[in-house]
Amino acid sequence: MKNLRVLPIVASIIFVTSCGNDDAPEAMDPEMMDPEMMDPEMMEPPTETDSKTYTLGSVDEPDISGTAKFITFSNDSTVIELKLDNTPDGGMHPAHIHFNTAAEGGDIALDLTTVDGTTGESSTHVTTLKDGSAITYAELLEYDGYINVHLSMDELGTLVAQGDIGQNELTGTSKEYELASVDIDDIDGTATFFERKNGEALAVIMLNNTPDDGMHPGHIHANSAAEGGDILFSFNPVIGATGISKTNLAMLDDDT
Repeated sequence: MKNLRVLPIVASIIFVTSCGNDDAPEAMDPEMMDPEMMDPEMMEPPTETDSKTYTLGSVDEPDISGTAKFITFSNDSTVIELKLDNTPDGGMHPAHIHFNTAAEGGDIALDLTTVDGTTGESSTHVTTLKDGSAITYAELLEYDGYINVHLSMDELGTLVAQGDIGQNELTGTSKEYELASVDIDDIDGTATFFERKNGEALAVIMLNNTPDDGMHPGHIHANSAAEGGDILFSFNPVIGATGISKTNLAMLDDDT
């Protein structure tokens, strides 16, 4: 009978003690917690597991160039870091990934964080494209796109840096041909074909002494120049002010 009278008192003490320690777990010293009960990702920050760096060349501002570094981490997150040299202090430079190659041009596929001119840097955590479709690090490395960095929101037409990415990356293999003057003695130059990762080519024509207001069509013709022949491929026109034409070469004009 004594045990029956004591039990309710013991139960009440236990109940009061439990109610008084509702927030005890929050105050618990982490060193006293069982390591097996803790999430490993909460214990250690994610680490870089792989990265790929692309070159961003100068465009309208010859002193500005840099890199775009694609990074993946141990938690499968992806970050794109832009780093530009010689950007003006206080400048804010919008940046995007566009569809297609830089030579072809294309709509915006992904908005990147604006580059801070004071540091020349920006960092963007990437999980989806602008249309909401998911994109992974591995898919970005095979993406059909390029990066543009613009002078400002009010001057998007002025590019400070640009570079092809993913499958459009240049492999480093190239072949240059001389273009001799014909009817105009002072104009000559080169045509260079740069191989892309996907097997296509970037064709760059560079001419000397073209008139500033000129637009000069260019073509690959069948046969030799001495024989002459039909047009097989049409380049983007050479802009007289720069003497340059850039064209992506993936198929001939007849779609072969």
